[in-house]
Amino acid sequence: MSEQRVTRRQFLSYTIMGVGGFMAAASVMPMLRMAVDPVLQVEAGGDFIATTVKVDELTNEPTRVDFKFEQEDGWYTSNVTQTAWVYKDDKGEIIALSPVCKHLGCTVNWNSNKDHPNQFFCPCHKGLYEKDGTNVPGTPPRGPLDRYKYKVKDGVLYLSRRASAVRGA
Repeated sequence: MSEQRVTRRQFLSYTIMGVGGFMAAASVMPMLRMAVDPVLQVEAGGDFIATTVKVDELTNEPTRVDFKFEQEDGWYTSNVTQTAWVYKDDKGEIIALSPVCKHLGCTVNWNSNKDHPNQFFCPCHKGLYEKDGTNVPGTPPRGPLDRYKYKVKDGVLYLSRRASAVRGA
């Protein structure tokens, strides 16, 4: 056996490197876990929320539909209420539009301005949208209203938790 003696200086440098490595790992691991953990979690309730609307009751006139679900943010759980404007188009397809204006996030209402009938109107800055959610040129909104994805199960309308931008718009 060879006898290699460790000097005090080597011992201290090894100890400091070991303790420094442990401290670095202890500070990086929570950040790494925070970044990776949401990807690995499975959504318990699914991505679609049941509404109180039966698909047979939908007409070609946009109707305000409120739907509620439980949302968990870290260790805080809250009840969230979302709103959608839902109707059937000429082809019988269901359209579910977000009421959030793309200009500054105000809430749009259907047919609420007598000067602009049969349009969505944003009272904050007089933004206008057509029935299908496209923005009227020359008004503040820069893009169309977002749409909710939907499913029909047992005649009941289910909407996605979040609305997303319309592709190609």
